[in-house]
Amino acid sequence: MAQAQAQAQTPMRKPKETGVPDNKQYMHPTLLKNLGNWKYHDRPRPGVLHHVSHSGEEVWTVRAGTQRQMDVHTIRKLCDIGDKYAEGHVRFTIRSNIEFMVADEKKVAPLIVELEKSGFPVGGTGNSVSMIAHTQGWLHCDIPGTDASGVVKALMDELYDEFRREEMPNRVHLSTSCCEINCGGQADIAIIVQYTKPPKINHDLVANVCERPAVVARCPVAAIRPALVNGKPSLEIDEKKCMCCGACYPPCPPMQINDAEHTKLAIWVGGKNSNARAKPTFMKMVASGLPNNPPRWVEVAAVVKTILRVYKDDARPWERLSDWVDRIGWPRFFEKTGLTFTKYLIDDWRGSRANLNASTHIRF
Repeated sequence: MAQAQAQAQTPMRKPKETGVPDNKQYMHPTLLKNLGNWKYHDRPRPGVLHHVSHSGEEVWTVRAGTQRQMDVHTIRKLCDIGDKYAEGHVRFTIRSNIEFMVADEKKVAPLIVELEKSGFPVGGTGNSVSMIAHTQGWLHCDIPGTDASGVVKALMDELYDEFRREEMPNRVHLSTSCCEINCGGQADIAIIVQYTKPPKINHDLVANVCERPAVVARCPVAAIRPALVNGKPSLEIDEKKCMCCGACYPPCPPMQINDAEHTKLAIWVGGKNSNARAKPTFMKMVASGLPNNPPRWVEVAAVVKTILRVYKDDARPWERLSDWVDRIGWPRFFEKTGLTFTKYLIDDWRGSRANLNASTHIRF
């Protein structure tokens, strides 16, 4: 009774609504003890990182590939492996790979065996094709044109060996985005949905479902305006302005833009977020109009594998994909990969007069 009264009198901690939790409480003790005191690190084999501190203490990190969207049974399996083989400490990378830390080298081999046996390939370090970063897809997103996680699954099945080996000229980051808003971000190679037709409006539902001013404001090119259709408040689209981005669909589902025939996929290459060795770069589209045909997306996989094969054979050591393209030039890129260059791959945005002269495609 006294204990309950004492707990009732203890003031509750106010929730902290900003930032992220302090990660130190979850770190492996050896990592925490030697934070900022590392002498060097190396990679004994693909998928394993070895850190040595100035104090002489060592930590081995084993990286395994996992899907971004996991069921609770998979998470429990990974945690059980961590408890049994990895001293109970794990962390996830920004590309959805899981890492297990151990302070005893003898634990590395059994951990790798158990992970591989359970279906989690060990790799993704160094000059490999790491796990594909992707958007939410059909599971969570409100405007997906395809299942981003499905594309990842199909493609990583094809690139399984490149994940487990370190045989690329440099690391390769891939991403997929289930709509043209491209939450997947910049990557060496990106697969992005491509809408090719303006939305189809169900005028009977707009007045009851959509907040029309918000939808009008949502359009980045001012192609949507209020309208009265069959005596009902609705919306209309100026198709000459519409760039088929799909931004209007989330606030107004009756403006359906997904279409089995006209929703395609495009391949972009040359994006880079880091400033290591070269400045960050934006991606350029190199293939468009590829069929959006789940569950294996065969045409998309074929283009991505072709680009990776040519890059692997032709690039110099430590050249990222964007560096390789800058060196050989875009005409030779299309020549070597066998991809068809079309007018749809040229920059046509409002600031093009300033950037086309420095473009990857045009000189004047």
